[in-house]
Amino acid sequence: MTLSSLLFVVLASLIHASWNLLAKRAASVGPVFVFAYNLVSCIGYAPWVLYVLGQGHIAWSGAGVGFVLLSGVIHLAYSLCLQRGYQLADFSVVYPVARGTGPMLSTIGAFLILGEMPTGVGLVGLVLVVAGIGLIATRGDLSAFRRPGGQSGVRWGTTTGGLIASYTVVDAYAVKVLGIAPVVLDWFSNLLRFFLLGPFVVAHPRRALKAMRGFWWTAVAVGLLSPLSYILVLAALGSGAPLSLVAPMREMSMMVGTLMGMFFLREIVGPWRLTGCAVLIAGVILLGVG
Repeated sequence: MTLSSLLFVVLASLIHASWNLLAKRAASVGPVFVFAYNLVSCIGYAPWVLYVLGQGHIAWSGAGVGFVLLSGVIHLAYSLCLQRGYQLADFSVVYPVARGTGPMLSTIGAFLILGEMPTGVGLVGLVLVVAGIGLIATRGDLSAFRRPGGQSGVRWGTTTGGLIASYTVVDAYAVKVLGIAPVVLDWFSNLLRFFLLGPFVVAHPRRALKAMRGFWWTAVAVGLLSPLSYILVLAALGSGAPLSLVAPMREMSMMVGTLMGMFFLREIVGPWRLTGCAVLIAGVILLGVG
């Protein structure tokens, strides 16, 4: 993996943790919030997409259109599951379970579908990344998942993680094999989600506006940050970085989220979460050199 690809993934992790913390604040709004930040994404990134399309470097095909549509449907399911999980359970359970399940499944998908062969060092790094995520999530106490909201968090987090793995493999194929520009893939995926959610919002416009009261600036922030974090990941894949390394490295966002909670929210982190951060960093280093 090149230095530029590594920097893309690290920056994406920083941005990803930031927008998820914002999305948690708007968990009560549900699908309307997903619609709102998708609208922001479509408007905000339209000039960039038009510029890329104007270059004429993308050779559209039936397969390309099909993968864009499939990506949009999976991303919509992911967004709705994530918001629902945040409604029913703690952020500290849903987020790490989702982020931990995703890389394991997407790495397996990379091995089976894309033919990327793992190295011994890479596998050790993957195990350490997942172990670090587990320590950060539970603080060394597995009973955290048995507390009120814990099992619900595991269910929704696992479902979200499966969708993360699905869209990661689908989008990696679209970028690496079909040659679709990352920003174009993400923008059309957002556009599809916008139209699929549109009837739900239009049917009850007053209720939607009432639900969004006080959350518009949050939607603007998420709408601009969410695509950027994923575009950076797709750019790393497009530059030749293997999915089996990029997928687990994205989980540095868990470490970033823990540190943000400690410094900005004054959360009590404790030795187990700090140990989890150290284990996660070690895993990322092994993935980088593997």
